[in-house]
Amino acid sequence: MRRGLAAVLVILMCAPPMAPSERPAGRSFATRSVVYARHGMVAAAHPLAVQAGVDVLKKGGNAVDAAIATNAALGLLEPMSCGIGGDLFAIVWDAKTQRLYGLNASGRSPRALTADKVTPDKDGTIPNQSPFSWSVPGAVDGWFALHDRFGKMPVADLLAPTIRMARDGEAVPEIIAALWEVGARLHQDRPGFAHTYMPEGRAPREGELFRNPDLARAYETIARDGRDGFYRGPLAKDLVAFSRKSGGFFSEEDLAADRPDWVEPMSTDYRGVRVFELPPNGQGISALELLNIMETFDLKSMGRDSAAFWHTFVEAKKLAFEDRARFVADPGFHKASVDWLLSKDYARERARLIDPTRAALRIEAGHPPLSAGDTTYLAVADGEGNMVSLIQSNYSGFGSGYALEGWGFALQNRGALFDLKPGRPNSLEPGKRPFHTIIPAFAMKDGKPWLAFGLMGGDMQPQGHAQVIVNLVDFGMNIQEAGDAARFYHTGSSEPTGTLMTTGGVLHLESGVPAQVRRDLARMGHRVVEAVGQFGGYEAVMRDPATGVLAGATESRKDGCAMGY
Repeated sequence: MRRGLAAVLVILMCAPPMAPSERPAGRSFATRSVVYARHGMVAAAHPLAVQAGVDVLKKGGNAVDAAIATNAALGLLEPMSCGIGGDLFAIVWDAKTQRLYGLNASGRSPRALTADKVTPDKDGTIPNQSPFSWSVPGAVDGWFALHDRFGKMPVADLLAPTIRMARDGEAVPEIIAALWEVGARLHQDRPGFAHTYMPEGRAPREGELFRNPDLARAYETIARDGRDGFYRGPLAKDLVAFSRKSGGFFSEEDLAADRPDWVEPMSTDYRGVRVFELPPNGQGISALELLNIMETFDLKSMGRDSAAFWHTFVEAKKLAFEDRARFVADPGFHKASVDWLLSKDYARERARLIDPTRAALRIEAGHPPLSAGDTTYLAVADGEGNMVSLIQSNYSGFGSGYALEGWGFALQNRGALFDLKPGRPNSLEPGKRPFHTIIPAFAMKDGKPWLAFGLMGGDMQPQGHAQVIVNLVDFGMNIQEAGDAARFYHTGSSEPTGTLMTTGGVLHLESGVPAQVRRDLARMGHRVVEAVGQFGGYEAVMRDPATGVLAGATESRKDGCAMGY
């Protein structure tokens, strides 16, 4: 018996990687096993960042402490996707108060910037790689807002692992190296970029060490001086001087005055699971509206291998995204009726617009009553019952590409999503938050915290959130399968910048979607293409409400992992 078992183990260890359908457990979609643990769990897009978070948990820190440490590490290890030059959003389940808290740590446009001062691109939008696209970075404010309310360990202890890694250097993994090379080709001539991110005159290759002593200096300043180490003092002064030299509009007052907001997460019930997102200026409402529309259909009877399932999902996405383009903006400047957009009656009204046989070429936004691509995501849970869903981003790869020399980070270009035409919900105005794509998510089951999850990747995010929930709820997948299963990504819907859908868009499908389904979708009028690397990056941590056992899953399309203890 033992010899037979040993033979099986040798075969498993020496064989090439298995396709999901060949796994011994028989889980048809999973590329790896779910990770289980009792005392803590971290899932993120880089293993060393995950390790930093787990180490914090082992030292007595809670889920919020671990999330800050993990995010700080990702700013060094995955700089094209995130960093202290970007924004942050989080959803926190606090075991002590038995409440869910939402944090919007997205920054605002400079108060001196108005639409008439912008030199637009040929299509009339704000140039992505320009100082016009800068908004105040909110990430560091987000760290301190989270820590002040929930943290246990000193912030200096949470940043210390990354400070050491930044000085000593760490090896760059495969997918991050590939994305780094793309960013380097685009940004190599922008101020500060080559100095910060191309130390050998090129992007670091897979397996090569990358050091960022300037970022270590920035983290040391923040560890010593708190949030004022970023928003006041030498770093802030250098940032404002860099802005003036580069043609930007930042002032010291813009940085000092910016603050994050605690917000009430909004939610919908999807077949007994309560799914939570943050309210606008983010696009989380689109994921909830999409789920509401999908709930009106019997997806389980359709089956994932039917053209009817994929067609219905894509058409529902188009409907939700037209409302996204019309209504999602900074609520301090434009308020939409969120309750109506999330109502089941409105979802049924929208669902009736779906033609079961033909793809829509153009869809109008709904008429509810009105009143007056790069990112990193991480999920953390601790043994006390706290859970964190956190997302942080520079917007596109390396943000604007402008890097602040001496401080080791690039500035985001989130402001490129403002609309330059006046009088619209997302029109550029001084001191306004832009439309945001990054959205953390959370779900509860039977009134208890169940799932912290998210999916990186621009406007793929609400599409991905809905697909993950459908996989879990309608098709009974585990949390690893729910992320590994083939996804769709539809592009070409109307955008908050004012670009309209006029041709029905393009439907990108992963290779796991059956060939017959592709042919059927094309016959229904969808413009179907097969694509690689456009389907987002999923991470999740789940808590068993009965036993408290934690489960972690990570994106097979990324370099990361889930790790517990």
